Amino acid sequence: MNAAISVVGIGADGWDGLPERSRRVLQAAEVLIGAPRQLDLLPAGECPGERIAWPSPLRPAVPGLLAAHEGREVAVLASGDPSYYGIARTLAETVGDDRRAALRVHPHPSSVSYACARLGWPLEDTETVSLVARPLAALSAALHPGRRLLVLGEGPGTPAEVAALLRRTGWGGTRVRVLEQLGGPAERLLDATAADWPYERTDALHVLALDCVRDPDTLRLGAAPGLPDEAYEHDGQLTKRYVRAATLAALAPAPGELLWDIGGGSGSIGIEWMRTHRTCRAIAVEKSPERAARITRNADALGVPALRVVTAKAPEGLDGLPTPDAVFIGGGLTVPGLLDACWDALPPGGRLVANTVTLESEALLADRYRRHGGELVRLAVAAAVPVGGFTGWRQAMPVTQWSVTKSGERA
Repeated sequence: MNAAISVVGIGADGWDGLPERSRRVLQAAEVLIGAPRQLDLLPAGECPGERIAWPSPLRPAVPGLLAAHEGREVAVLASGDPSYYGIARTLAETVGDDRRAALRVHPHPSSVSYACARLGWPLEDTETVSLVARPLAALSAALHPGRRLLVLGEGPGTPAEVAALLRRTGWGGTRVRVLEQLGGPAERLLDATAADWPYERTDALHVLALDCVRDPDTLRLGAAPGLPDEAYEHDGQLTKRYVRAATLAALAPAPGELLWDIGGGSGSIGIEWMRTHRTCRAIAVEKSPERAARITRNADALGVPALRVVTAKAPEGLDGLPTPDAVFIGGGLTVPGLLDACWDALPPGGRLVANTVTLESEALLADRYRRHGGELVRLAVAAAVPVGGFTGWRQAMPVTQWSVTKSGERA
């Protein structure tokens, strides 16, 4: 592909809102690719190139479309800034590193920039959540009292769906504003609380602005690991709050990393690993179908629906999984071959953390500590409880934890 591929951002104000440089690119293009709505914004007399509407689904069609027009001047239309949740990323990944220099991006003000300008919100302090081709449940992890959020909707029904989610999860007092057709002549603002949201459908081109208000009886969930045990649906198979916080500290999640959560139980370790950063990934391996379904429900409720659940017995269920950056073993340490399989799967620099409350498993961890080093600690938690008319301590079962980093440097 010898000719350049240009990606031109366009707003609701259409041709009139484009800078001269973007206009020249579109006028010179032999092929114009975009959504029908975007292509209709271009005057035929000014842009004579062949017009092609994106098929659905879009992403699988990109390589074929680019290959079909190899050697021609191609201009791709995008809403607002193509590099912000836009088509520029897909095109860059498609053309590869050797052709990335031929990809020319001409940005337009994004809908997020327009929204912050209308609302008087500082852009750098405003978190954005995209629901385009993403589960609605992903919004839940970003909800905190007093937080301002911008939400990129997928269609005209998104605002009503978001309002219903807020009511259902205890955020009905949240102020919801829908900013439609930002920057265009049909710009409009809709304003209500989630509890009283009256609009079933809005304009498809919109941004939602949320001023988060938690209902008084809704459980408070912080941003740090160690969520209240009440946040989880469980059958007793749950790493308790204070041990969970210590376990996440030992696992030390970093952006983009992948965790294997072996013996997922209720999914709490994998869920809180993913809540530390939006790019963190986790796979929970759980042999019980009932518990596996429970992990999925907990992940949805706590805002990380992308958590992957493998219903299988370890170590057999580990075959074919992507290489982890860290592994947590919360159960099944005495299963033959499990500890070795997890250790072998880790690359140099990977971390392994294992918890147990039994003497048999503790002996295994002590042996591995002797062979591989790391840290072997005992976590003991006591809670104050009524004792007659007084108060005393009730000791929980102590947890033995082995944490270790595999020697060597990752390539």
